[in-house]
Amino acid sequence: MPFNTLYQKKYKSGRKHFAVLLDPDNLTEASCLNLLSLSEAHQVDFFFVGGSLITSDNQAELIKIIKENSKIPVILFPSNSQHIDKQADGILLLSLISGRNPDFLIGQHVVSAPILRDSQLDIYPTGYMLVDTGRQTTASYMSGTTPLPYDKPAIAACTAMAGEMLGLRYIYMDGGSGAMKPISAEMISAVRKAVDLPIIVGGGIDTAQKAEFALNAGADVLVVGNHIEKNPGFLAEVSNLVASYNVTLA
Repeated sequence: MPFNTLYQKKYKSGRKHFAVLLDPDNLTEASCLNLLSLSEAHQVDFFFVGGSLITSDNQAELIKIIKENSKIPVILFPSNSQHIDKQADGILLLSLISGRNPDFLIGQHVVSAPILRDSQLDIYPTGYMLVDTGRQTTASYMSGTTPLPYDKPAIAACTAMAGEMLGLRYIYMDGGSGAMKPISAEMISAVRKAVDLPIIVGGGIDTAQKAEFALNAGADVLVVGNHIEKNPGFLAEVSNLVASYNVTLA
């Protein structure tokens, strides 16, 4: 299923989606193949590939392995213009609307625009919102921005609303890698009420209960990364939870 079907108003059906975030720095070929096997056995809608700081040249090989062994769409989750890979199916073109660093609002986009135009990648303009979840994350440090306050859902709602008015087509609320706690249900719910866009939520989701809270609050796409790398069996838990929502809907 193409990621852009979410924007084509199909998310209004209430269907939930599950994305597994793969960090090239944290995966070997063996661990990647293991995750691919689990993802084929349990419903995974998308692979997001990338990270806030990629220190290896493993990304291209990782995407190659995925494309050779799975039909699940590969969506780039880039931290800068150097992480564009034409092997992927699409790219989250992230504009860091929670911060005030022009390089991540528009600067990296200007650099990457000619490359993206020639890449044949599907492009998904996304309002990226970092949320303070208890500690400074790599994303906030590398971007030089202050995350949204954890207990200020109104600020998050207004930020997402501005992103929608600017023409962005997705909202990605992220607690960042290593988040101490997930984004609150109150904040997700406030953003859900504020915008008519698919909402992607990730960071700090390490139990089925936390995943359920995010889905109930209005998340359309649930993203799990770090905890699956530590506990691959968690992939099946989240997949079964998402599937239960969609079975009920059907």
